[in-house]
Amino acid sequence: MLKVGLTGGIGAGKSEVSRLLVGHGAVLIDADRIAREVVEPGTPGLTALVEAFGTGILTPEGTLDRPKLGSIVFSDAERLAALNAIVHPLVGARSAELERAAGPDSVVVHDVPLLTENGLAPLYDLVVVVDAAPGAQLERLVRLRGMTEADARARMAAQATREQRLAVADLVIDNDGPVEALEPQVREVWSQLLRRAAAG
Repeated sequence: MLKVGLTGGIGAGKSEVSRLLVGHGAVLIDADRIAREVVEPGTPGLTALVEAFGTGILTPEGTLDRPKLGSIVFSDAERLAALNAIVHPLVGARSAELERAAGPDSVVVHDVPLLTENGLAPLYDLVVVVDAAPGAQLERLVRLRGMTEADARARMAAQATREQRLAVADLVIDNDGPVEALEPQVREVWSQLLRRAAAG
């Protein structure tokens, strides 16, 4: 099994790269998706978040109000650390479970937004970084996700810098251009991953 860490800044296009890698045969373990699962209603994760941040983080239906929680933590390093201390161990345990379920010959891609921030690079056989210029990230967050420019800048500022991410990269996918330019790069990265997997 080849364990790959895939990361990139918010708005860099990591989700699209994940989708393309799955199309080539990768087993995807998506930390963001798992992070949503572990705080669904009735989970110990959601109970812990309500204890830490109050019932104001819930929607009227009792689900987690992500934008509300985001507005609390992304401008406050201590509250962000408290959130991470609750969610990250739960995500780690579930990710390990999914990895064990993948076959021994699998290329397992862990999509981990905060890989750099949390010093997780050593957990993987190699790290792939989806890289985009900050201007491209900002434009995508405003245009595609409907964020205000101030919100987008705050989210970007809460993450590792571009230089910090590139420093942990074994392979880099440049996503400054149009989405069509991604496919040939992902195909080349996939062939490199297969070579690494075959070499053991």
